[in-house]
Amino acid sequence: MNYFIEVIVPLSLPKTFTYKVSENEFAFIKKGMRIAVPFGKNKIYTALAIDLHQNEPTLYEAKEIHQILDEKPIVNEFQINHWFWIASYYMCNIGDVYRGALPSALLLESETIISQNKETFVDETSFTDDEFLIYEALQHQSSLKVENIIDILNKKTVLPVIQKLINKKIISLQEEIQEEYKPKLVKYIRLHEQYQKEENLIALLDGLKSEKRKNLVLQYFQLQAQERQPVSVKQLTETTQTSAAIVKGLVDKEIFEEYFIQEDRVNFDKNKVENELTLSQTQQQAFDEIVNSFEEKEVSLLHGVTSSGKTEIYTKLIENYIAEGKQVLYLLSEIALTTQLVARLTQHFGNKVAVFHSKYSNNERVEVWNNVNQNAASAQIIIGARSALFLPFSNLGLIIVDEEHEQTFKQQDPAPRYHARDAAIVLANAHLAKVLLGSATPSIETYYNATSGKFGLITLTERFGKVQMPEIELVDLKDSYFRKKMKGHFSLTLIEEITEAFANNEQVILFQNRRGFSPVLECMTCGHVPQCPQCDVSLTYHKYKNQLRCHYCGYSMAKPTNCHVCSSVDLETKGFGTEQIELELAELFPQKNIKRMDQDTTRGKYSFEKIIDSFKNREIDVLVGTQMLAKGLDFDNVSLVGIMNADNMLYHPDFRAFERSFQMMTQVAGRSGRAEKRGKVIIQTYNPLHNIIQQVTNNDYEGMYKEQLYERKIYYYPPFYRLIKLTLKHRDFEKLKEGSMWLYQVLQQNLTIPVLGPEEPAIGRIRNEYIRTIMIKMPGDASIQGTKKTIQKILNSFDLVSQYRTIKVTVNVDFY
Repeated sequence: MNYFIEVIVPLSLPKTFTYKVSENEFAFIKKGMRIAVPFGKNKIYTALAIDLHQNEPTLYEAKEIHQILDEKPIVNEFQINHWFWIASYYMCNIGDVYRGALPSALLLESETIISQNKETFVDETSFTDDEFLIYEALQHQSSLKVENIIDILNKKTVLPVIQKLINKKIISLQEEIQEEYKPKLVKYIRLHEQYQKEENLIALLDGLKSEKRKNLVLQYFQLQAQERQPVSVKQLTETTQTSAAIVKGLVDKEIFEEYFIQEDRVNFDKNKVENELTLSQTQQQAFDEIVNSFEEKEVSLLHGVTSSGKTEIYTKLIENYIAEGKQVLYLLSEIALTTQLVARLTQHFGNKVAVFHSKYSNNERVEVWNNVNQNAASAQIIIGARSALFLPFSNLGLIIVDEEHEQTFKQQDPAPRYHARDAAIVLANAHLAKVLLGSATPSIETYYNATSGKFGLITLTERFGKVQMPEIELVDLKDSYFRKKMKGHFSLTLIEEITEAFANNEQVILFQNRRGFSPVLECMTCGHVPQCPQCDVSLTYHKYKNQLRCHYCGYSMAKPTNCHVCSSVDLETKGFGTEQIELELAELFPQKNIKRMDQDTTRGKYSFEKIIDSFKNREIDVLVGTQMLAKGLDFDNVSLVGIMNADNMLYHPDFRAFERSFQMMTQVAGRSGRAEKRGKVIIQTYNPLHNIIQQVTNNDYEGMYKEQLYERKIYYYPPFYRLIKLTLKHRDFEKLKEGSMWLYQVLQQNLTIPVLGPEEPAIGRIRNEYIRTIMIKMPGDASIQGTKKTIQKILNSFDLVSQYRTIKVTVNVDFY
């Protein structure tokens, strides 16, 4: 009798694959275990078993598996079902979801190992130089990897050389799988058994001639008495300020013996502070309303103004679910936010908190994965960015999506292009868990769902401790430039307010949503602007590195001294970014400590923490930054926030531009005056009478919502219509134009709903690929699955047209 397993392979493929197993393997394998399987000619991949059956595949002969990698499943049924839902809803391949969901340390790639055939007679004179170098290297070590050979020959194309050596039977290849994750082992010591008796111990201490060794043994006893737990080598050497060599000497003499204990890489127990959380009257009222709304509704929206104390309400809710032994997932839009939140929650819950996001190392992420899978106490509360949604929860009680309006919850590239908020609601539904969405400026779709009764709605209209909302003052830049009331990009009003804040020993935040020094470098003689050779964008000038850089593909060049077209030396920068503001500020206030927080300054693992901690500890006077600053950071000494130019957000060719501008400005303004004193916000704009800017000034979310909703209804946009965006890319402009027209016409013939396009986006070429987009608008009441099936069929037939096969098509459902 034949036995088979169905697996997902971590490649962008829509199907599952069938492999042959023995009867014993069939009895041992469970759904959710990783299996190493041969795939293609000679590659081995880490596949995931999702089913066991006895149905032989009809289209191909099932291969045998390579090996079983797990003893217990590392993925559960909830996850597998959720992954298939994501693949179906967001129109991507199940292989993409699997590859995106698992930490890469659990997805072992096969590495090609090259070794010498000892039986073959070797004629060294027949070798070319390159072949001889490989052969010589194999005399010194038994095997090489492809990357080693690339280093040895110092060139990229090494496969032809390897192929020739295989043909001559000099070398052979084998695929080898390597487990990447290694648990963290900490070295501990204890006294040898023979010194457990008191008389032996006294004799030992008398016999030790070296003072350092005697002191070390005594110190060991002292530490053990104080801590009442095992003593690590590190702890002992630090306390006694001696080297590890002395400890090793005592181990060699069999006075001490070493042993290892496996520990988690991230431990928060030391942060815990015993304290009782008490809510204010309005917070308590909101908390009770949430609990009541959860009795009827699965999802509720907490719409609370900035600094209304939403985090305390979340913490109180988490307490309730933890007491029931449930797991809680707390999703954040930005890794930068985890720093402050982890500090606040670990104070309250200690080591029950675990963190999961891409700035953590592979091993740290695997540890969190394993702890969640085993439902360990050390991972009852998971704080993470959108990828934390894929963890193996088995007992989920609550999902909190903080700042739910943020566009970073939507994955853009690579697939799966899912929206973490919407996927979280589906996941919670499977676990019969509840979802709480929180925001001071909810997205229009969420607020529509809340006001139409689909979600519960709880409103918090006052700040915590009855602190007043900040006073917002508009500065008309047109008028200020005309009246010569500007210094660089700073209006005199803003400079006065900054000076006053410094006089009161308060801190300032300045916001400009563009990094670099300036986005355009223009020749004043002929008007030439240096462009990226691979993308249709101008190069951004970064003064700090004295180079021009493309923010799309990373291309960079040194700043030219003269124009590349007319050789004029009269070059001028236009526009401004965070780097320029930082430099202008340093000239205006040379004694003050000014720091920048943008993508360029926060590349390292702890870079967010360093900047945020030093700002919180008041070591930094002014923080200049991009939208990273706009999120829910909490600084109690910030009395002034300056928005350097409110207009560059308003005029994006995007139906969400006004909504996003309102959210961004309100959120940035909310960083001001979070303690007793009322804060101030200065918004510099060329258009102070613009509706959105007026709505921000009056904190009028309702007004903005009604106006935008009216527009969305007229022009067929969410929440009334769902959008699917197809993006086509190709290096050949004409082929792309033809292919996108073909696809558009077929879609229009087969769908009864609006299909728009094919359109050239604002940036029509990135990384040497031209781009065209097609937009499909589905009415909210249309059959979503039926429409998607039709679109998928058309995409499949597009792929079968030979001249269009090389055109890349990506599908973005509910695109943001």
